[in-house]
Amino acid sequence: MRTEEDILGLILSKAIESGNIRLVEMNGSRVDSQAKKDPFQDYDIVYYVEDMQPFINNHSWIDYFGERIMMQMPDQMVIPPADKTRKSFSYLMLFTDGNRIDLTLTSVTLAEGCLKTKEPRKILLDKDNRIKPAAPTTENPYQISKPDQKAFYDCSNEFWWVSTYIAKALWREELTLAKSIMEGPVRNMLLTMLNWHVGIQTNFTVSTGKGGKNIEQYVESDVWNKLVLTYPDGNYKNIWEALFNMCNLFDELSINIGQELNIDLPDYRKNVLNYLKHIEKLPKNSEHIYR
Repeated sequence: MRTEEDILGLILSKAIESGNIRLVEMNGSRVDSQAKKDPFQDYDIVYYVEDMQPFINNHSWIDYFGERIMMQMPDQMVIPPADKTRKSFSYLMLFTDGNRIDLTLTSVTLAEGCLKTKEPRKILLDKDNRIKPAAPTTENPYQISKPDQKAFYDCSNEFWWVSTYIAKALWREELTLAKSIMEGPVRNMLLTMLNWHVGIQTNFTVSTGKGGKNIEQYVESDVWNKLVLTYPDGNYKNIWEALFNMCNLFDELSINIGQELNIDLPDYRKNVLNYLKHIEKLPKNSEHIYR
């Protein structure tokens, strides 16, 4: 497997030899001081160029970086559909030695705006001295922010409201829909509440990372164990149980966070939980939800 020095050497040598490439940025986990180092870390690279078209017209130039297992060009795809509003072009490359480079081309005219976004980054090359000083940026887009009453209320509302969709799908035995909702909006709100819990424990100074990947290292073991029990298999009975585990954990966290931050809790929580329990027991031949 090529070393970081090898890969960065290739990235920089290609940029140096091309007059079209004016600025090189590396972002992501390799410049994030809080990220744990491992061999799966990508090289997230941005080439700021004067003209993207020569690169896009002939993709063979990326062969310079080595033999690939496969590649994705998301900006040319129809499934999933490309973002037509995006003004960049990306090559996601997995190489035969296990390294991965996510390389994005962006017009150098957009550099100033792009570099204002809050994320860890390091400028590797600046041919025109656009960036002064060219120092690493350490702000993390996943940094936990303290919620106010509105944010807390909206998170609670989304969790409890969308949980009723899971119940409906489970009653109808629409497995894929139930799982999609559970692992989408409802899971996202549970992780949001968990992040706030971590924020309180750490005075809102840490990040749990994308998808909450580092939550385990910050929460109590009993909270982690309760979270694990919210991930079900494809059995309907087990999904119902996991849903109630989600509700109980979300409510427990909500109460604690509300007390810590002096935030009021919504008054519908128990009503929704009772509704979910009712739907779980509702006979399949029912013509009415309530009589």
